[in-house]
Amino acid sequence: MTGEQIPLARPDLGPREEELVHDVLRSGRLSLGPMLDRFERDFASWVGSAEAVAVSSGTAALHLAVRALGWTAGDEVVTTPLSFVASANCLLYEQAVPVFCDIDERTLNIDPQAAAAACGPRTAGLLPVHLFGYPADMEALSALARERGLGLVEDACEALGSVDSAGVRVGASGNPAAFGFYANKQLVTGEGGMLTCGDPEAAVTARSERNQGRADDMDWLSHDRLGFNYRLSDVAAALGVAQVERLDTLLAERDRVANLYREHLGGLEGLVLPCEDRGNERRSWFVFVVQVPAECDRDAVIDSLAAEGIASKAYLPCIHLQPLYRERFGFRGGEFPVAERVAARSLALPFFTAMGEAEVDRVASALEAALGR
Repeated sequence: MTGEQIPLARPDLGPREEELVHDVLRSGRLSLGPMLDRFERDFASWVGSAEAVAVSSGTAALHLAVRALGWTAGDEVVTTPLSFVASANCLLYEQAVPVFCDIDERTLNIDPQAAAAACGPRTAGLLPVHLFGYPADMEALSALARERGLGLVEDACEALGSVDSAGVRVGASGNPAAFGFYANKQLVTGEGGMLTCGDPEAAVTARSERNQGRADDMDWLSHDRLGFNYRLSDVAAALGVAQVERLDTLLAERDRVANLYREHLGGLEGLVLPCEDRGNERRSWFVFVVQVPAECDRDAVIDSLAAEGIASKAYLPCIHLQPLYRERFGFRGGEFPVAERVAARSLALPFFTAMGEAEVDRVASALEAALGR
């Protein structure tokens, strides 16, 4: 191994985050305080959404979005098999049924034609994922939803700052959209998430449901609906406020690192890089995921990079091939060939705002050696 370890991700935190966290600690209001309200307002303003409801995770935001559209037992929802498992799990929480369809090979997002073919008499909605920060084809999917009378939830947990084909920021269209703030995301609060939507009444309900179904008048021990403990602490919200203030800079730094990777990896034969932006679509860089050449042993590549002190990860396995989904729904290999082929070849490389060209060059050189190029 040569040089210091290069981690897969590293949060970008600074003096402003420390300052606002200290403000919360000194205030004595650690939960449901003014910093939470401030985070929601600032986030909604930045995204361009009418409403934003802060919750404990992106998964919690997805769950509340599913509940907002009333998807329930027996309803089928068409979604992608290539995603983090939460995008399908949130349907199981309400006993709805995920119906997977294959993906577009360029964007790695749900293929609108495949989604249309997967719709049936019990289809209640669509749940596209803006995978790895690239916006799904919302124009086509929205048209499909209107044509079939379907609800639409956007999993934007990896896509804060992305812009769709209409030139609209993801999360600002009025559909319920879920964002996540885990420590490797564009905006980090450690744990945490946000639900955006265009319906004020849905936001009122979500704020109640995140807090054990507390009554709308917020009487401490009055609960008029089923709820959950999905609260986000004011300490985490303070991190969020500071990150929103710096978000344009944070996203620009991620663009810089992604461009460095493109420059250093563009010549590696057989290596598939993330797709370029097209039209009005703009990717917000969450991770930098490549696809190794088909003949390569990805696990051996991961081991080779690790021997050089470079973290990497197989990213992401298909949901339908996870043990739970195989056992519950009988899924098997070969059902979604594009998604399965991409999943088998995908490799996440180190990616964070503080990466310099020397680190990117070191990763690129080690990857070239591991691929035998």
